[in-house]
Amino acid sequence: MTSLTRRTLLVGGAALAAVGAGFPKLANPFTLGVASGDPSHDGVVLWTRLAPSPLDGNGLGGMPNRVVPVHWELAEDERFRRVVRRGVEVARPQSAHSVHVEPFGLRPGRDYYYRFRVDGHVSPVGRTRTAPEPWSVGQDLTMCFASCAHYGEGYFTAYRRLAEDHPDLVLHLGDYQYEYAAAKKDVREVLGPETRTLADYRLRHAQYKTDADLQLAHAVAPWAVVLDDHEVENNWADEVPEQPDPDFLKRRAAAFQAYYENMPLRRAARPNGIDMRLYRRIRWGNLATFHMLDTRQYRDDQACGDGWKTCADAAAPGRSITGAAQEAWLLDGFRRSRARWDVLGQQVFFAERDRKDGPEKEVSMDAWDGYLASRDRVTRGWVDARVRNTVVLTGDVHAAYAADVKADWHDPASSRTVGTELVCSSITSGGDGNDTSDEVQLRLNPHIKMHSRRRGYVRTRFSAREMRVDFRALPHVSKPGAEATTLKSFVVEDRNPGLNPV
Repeated sequence: MTSLTRRTLLVGGAALAAVGAGFPKLANPFTLGVASGDPSHDGVVLWTRLAPSPLDGNGLGGMPNRVVPVHWELAEDERFRRVVRRGVEVARPQSAHSVHVEPFGLRPGRDYYYRFRVDGHVSPVGRTRTAPEPWSVGQDLTMCFASCAHYGEGYFTAYRRLAEDHPDLVLHLGDYQYEYAAAKKDVREVLGPETRTLADYRLRHAQYKTDADLQLAHAVAPWAVVLDDHEVENNWADEVPEQPDPDFLKRRAAAFQAYYENMPLRRAARPNGIDMRLYRRIRWGNLATFHMLDTRQYRDDQACGDGWKTCADAAAPGRSITGAAQEAWLLDGFRRSRARWDVLGQQVFFAERDRKDGPEKEVSMDAWDGYLASRDRVTRGWVDARVRNTVVLTGDVHAAYAADVKADWHDPASSRTVGTELVCSSITSGGDGNDTSDEVQLRLNPHIKMHSRRRGYVRTRFSAREMRVDFRALPHVSKPGAEATTLKSFVVEDRNPGLNPV
């Protein structure tokens, strides 16, 4: 490894500064805020994207067609009196002038603050945090998770309320943005057509990132993100679009490129055409391991034409929602785990969810119910590995659920509980929501302990002894400024899977 001397840094910085010499100064390029992500015990990702005119239709944010040097700083205090790392990264037009910085050699379990500078402009300050030492349980962990934020269908107040909880870590489980064009029912204007091209996806991400509530949530804590379907198009499955589309693979590649450009992901996640490695682990010391899954990119096509069905093909032993390589990686992670809590950050409903009276079950082909053998292998994998505590986190369905995960779904009422599933509602998707609960669904699925159609997010607190869960909900999203309240709370005790109401 080449050593970095003071002279190397000075000469390199001068050369980069010369790149911008002779060009007009930019207007404020930090309209999309800052973010951090994928923390480890000694490092983290820092992100920004330069866009002085973020809503330009070409998706390039008003940036010139040239590289721009971006100075960054990381400090132990908010006023940057104790700067511990600084450097220069180049923002390139090929990457929509996005910047991904990966400082390392940081101290474990610490808060840090970061900012960027370009042409005399200084970005907002972001707070991030490193994970504890790999062998340490460390302090309790507050983690919030969310999904499904449709810009047109509501205001992102839930992101602001999430930020006000001061989490140590945020997980986003997909549908960060939606591909649809504007609709008459929208309460906010969605710019551009349905997203199909790289320019379309860049513009859509930029419009989302201009939202002050979302910027605040990104700036308050590191995020770990995975995508679902709407980052590309509704209900796609690997190389199969929802409707026949000869240009789908070009669309998928464009969506992946824009997703990487706009997310605090490590360079290892940089897409290569239609491929993008998103499954990975975030280790929070010995307290928790987050297995971030991708249930879109490698799945078999939905059985029986998708939808809610009684479908024998869903039980075919060869069907997979993760693909063979990701499944093997996950099962190996279970076997190697020494964490107090193993958490699956993934997209679609894991537990059985039947909605039909009678001996035949009617379930969603887009969820794990449409991939029964895949679900059985994963569940058996953590049971056989004697994982201490398993928690499945889910988004997608625009409703909040709490469910016990059973060893056998043929008779869930008498089968033993082997894990817990927590499902967050949407940030806005589906509009305001309501207080009604699906009593038929609760009756047919006694392992489901709670259901709500209110918008919001889930707040969790992990300790060595228990996981506390608070379902946070807003009364409306059609207007900004709603307060969040706790709909219901549960505790899951160490080595005692199952939900206990508080």
